[in-house]
Amino acid sequence: MKIQTFSLLIAASLFFSCQSDKKNEPQNNNPLPEWALGGFVRPEGVNPVIEPDTTTKFDCPMRKSLIAWEESDTFNPAAVSKDGNIYVLYRAEDNSATGIGKRTSRIGLAESKDGISMKKRKSPVMYPAEDNAKEFEWEGGCEDPRVAVTEDGTFVMAYTAWNRQVPRLCIATSKDLINWEKHGPAFAKAYDGRFKDMACKSGSIVTKVTDGKQVITKVNGKYFMYWGEQQVCVATSDNLIDWTPALDESGNLLGVIKTRPGFFDSSLTECGPPAIMTDKGILLLYNGRNATNEKCDPRFNKGAYCAGQVLFDLNDPYKAIARLDVPFFRPMDAFEKSGQYVQGTVFIEGLTYHNNKWFLYYGCADSKVGVAVYDPANRQGGDPIPETEQL
Repeated sequence: MKIQTFSLLIAASLFFSCQSDKKNEPQNNNPLPEWALGGFVRPEGVNPVIEPDTTTKFDCPMRKSLIAWEESDTFNPAAVSKDGNIYVLYRAEDNSATGIGKRTSRIGLAESKDGISMKKRKSPVMYPAEDNAKEFEWEGGCEDPRVAVTEDGTFVMAYTAWNRQVPRLCIATSKDLINWEKHGPAFAKAYDGRFKDMACKSGSIVTKVTDGKQVITKVNGKYFMYWGEQQVCVATSDNLIDWTPALDESGNLLGVIKTRPGFFDSSLTECGPPAIMTDKGILLLYNGRNATNEKCDPRFNKGAYCAGQVLFDLNDPYKAIARLDVPFFRPMDAFEKSGQYVQGTVFIEGLTYHNNKWFLYYGCADSKVGVAVYDPANRQGGDPIPETEQL
C-alpha cells in the first residue's frame, strides 16, 4: 500500500511538473499556422554574432582619410548562401555624427561555415565613392541591404542609397559578393522617371528553394519584388535592375499590405528579407512597428519593431490570403532592447536556406546583428506573446 501511494505521488508530481513546464514553453501561446515559417530559435550563448569594431580602418574615397567604418553600430543584415557557406552583408556606421541616420553607412561582409561563427572582412564591400551613385549616396551612404541570387550565380542587392535628402531604393549586382556594380535607383526608368526621386526603400525580391538552393524566380513571367516601408507595394522587372511599380486604378502606388490599428504593425509595415515562393503561396516576412499613440498594441512597447508574416496567392501575387495577427519574432533579449533604438528592435532582412535549415539574421536595436534558426524537422511556435506592455 505504501509503495502504491508513493508511486501515485511520483506520478502526480511528474504530471504537475510537466504541466508547469508546458506553461513556460514559448511556443505554447503563439502557435504558427502551417503556411508560416517558424519558429525561429535563438541559439543559446551566441548572439549577437556581429558587433561594432573600433580597430578596422578603411581608406574612404569620400572622406579622403582613414575611417573606423564600423566603429559605432553594425546592424540590418542581408544573407545568402554560396559554396557551402553563409555570407552576411551588414550595415555598419562610423562615428562621424550622433543620431539615427546622421552617420555614414557602409556595407560589410562576413563569412560563416555554420551560420554562427563569423569571419569579417576588414574593409566594406559597398560604400559611397567617386562613382555613378555619388548623387544618391553622399554623405549618408549605403544602408539596409537585401540580397538574393539568380540560378546562374548573379547576386542582386536591393539597398537604400541615402544622400541625407531622399532615401532611394537602389540596385547593385555582383558575381562574388565583394565587387559590386551599382545600377542606381530601381524605379528611375519607370513611367518616364516619375518615381526616380521618390522616397522609397526595402526591396524583397521573390525567391524559391530548388534542389536545396534558394534562388530568384519569376512570377507569372516577371521578376517580382515586394517593397516599401509605410505600406507594402509591388514592382515587376524583366532584368532585375529596372523595376516598374504597380499602380492602382487612380494611378497611385498600389498598396497590398497596410498598417492595422491595434496590432503590432500599427504604424509601419516594412518588407524584410527576400520573399519565398512555397506550395502554399508567396511568403513575405516583414517588419512591423508598433504605434506610439492610442492605435498601438498594448502588449508591445510603443514604437517597437517586431516581425510578421503574410501569404500571397500564387496565381495573384497582389492578393494577400493570410496574415499573422501577432509577431512570430519580437524583441526579447537585452541586446535587442538596448542600443540606438531603445524601444526594442528585431529588424529582419537576411534569410537564407542552408543545410536544410533557415537562418534568419536581424538588426538588434539598430546596433548589433543577431541570428535565429528554424529547423523544419523540429517545428515550433513563435516568440511568446506578453499580456501587457513590456517596459
